[in-house]
Amino acid sequence: MGVGVTFTFQQIGPATLYLGDCAEVLRALPRVDAVVCDPPYGIGASAGVGKYGRLKVEAEGDLGWDTAAPSVDLMSAVLAAADRAVIFGGNYFDLPPSRNFLIWDKGAGFKGRDFAECEFAWCSWDANARVLTYDPLARGDYKGKQHPTQKPVTVMEWCIRHAGMPETILDPFMGSGTTRVAAVRLGRKFIGIEREPKYFEIACRRIEDAQRQESLFEPEAPKAEQMGFAL
Repeated sequence: MGVGVTFTFQQIGPATLYLGDCAEVLRALPRVDAVVCDPPYGIGASAGVGKYGRLKVEAEGDLGWDTAAPSVDLMSAVLAAADRAVIFGGNYFDLPPSRNFLIWDKGAGFKGRDFAECEFAWCSWDANARVLTYDPLARGDYKGKQHPTQKPVTVMEWCIRHAGMPETILDPFMGSGTTRVAAVRLGRKFIGIEREPKYFEIACRRIEDAQRQESLFEPEAPKAEQMGFAL
């Protein structure tokens, strides 16, 4: 990879997963068709506080990945990596004006929630805003959660579809790999970057599981038959 490079990668089917700082890895990657990601918002979610949305899953304590939002320079590099971008937390970042937001409604009005009732995914291309109502509590998607800000796979599939089903998807803030699991289900190629070894290992495991699950439903290749012809 060259002198001074500090990241490594793992290939799992059509997915290339990098363990390292995305600011460094992005400089080594070619452009892709779309970025679909959920960057840290800089609101302290890594501390594991709260009941659901920031569920405490970090047994060793705060890993510090959400102490600050990505810098302006890093977000510029993310936007430059693809023709289209879907960025969750668009209301937290200094991004160009857009009227195209994908709004995930988590089931507004449910009593006892201590997190935002919706999240905004900023989109880089012009289109009308869209809303998906999907309650992760009612559907049990927060059970077995392996990252404090883990999104439901269904939500990430929705984002990929609205991005036009791009052939290759990049997630520079991969976390536990939900975007890749969604990409597997939709038959897309994927590049993911994660700097925390703990979450990189979780992402690899989830992606391998998703890959095996998909292979169970792939149709068997037709068997070759030897045909005889009468002359």
